[in-house]
Amino acid sequence: MKRIAIFASGAGTNARRLMEYFELHDAAQVILLVCNRADAGVVAIAQEAGVEVLLVDREWFYAPRSITQELHDRGIDFIVLAGFLWLIPEVLVEVYSDAMVNIHPALLPKFGGKGMYGMRVHEAVIAAGEKESGITIHYVDSKFDEGAHIAQYSCPVFPNDTASDLAMRVHELEYMHFAEEIARLLN
Repeated sequence: MKRIAIFASGAGTNARRLMEYFELHDAAQVILLVCNRADAGVVAIAQEAGVEVLLVDREWFYAPRSITQELHDRGIDFIVLAGFLWLIPEVLVEVYSDAMVNIHPALLPKFGGKGMYGMRVHEAVIAAGEKESGITIHYVDSKFDEGAHIAQYSCPVFPNDTASDLAMRVHELEYMHFAEEIARLLN
């Protein structure tokens, strides 16, 4: 069975969906949450699901081999970033080069990069007058949102949309496709 670690920093809606999806999955299971904020909603979600939580600070996370050793010790096969806002250390990218994915709430390469997350992305999409947005599931490399694309799913941007309206539509795509794409990659 593949052992999945989720890296997340926020409310944890995507992490919850992944934990629920893989709870009864034959080939994979979420066994670890790595989080950089003790007060993040995702911590309580993981605890409720019986998933181990590893809280990390910046100094430790970027220390040579610290996170890679922790993941190795737990037998982690695959990493999923679900709202984790720190750049991933190069050594971790090397060790998990085809086994670490991220989800971004826009159709990359547009509206990606440092500082482009959450409502900031949706606001930028609307300000640019885009007619569609969506999600990009991609491999993680040593830069923000530049890894090879695995899948993209789109939704319309309507003329009167607010960032919140668009966010709801994008979240629906995340919930419909993220776990299934990860399962496909693991098979």
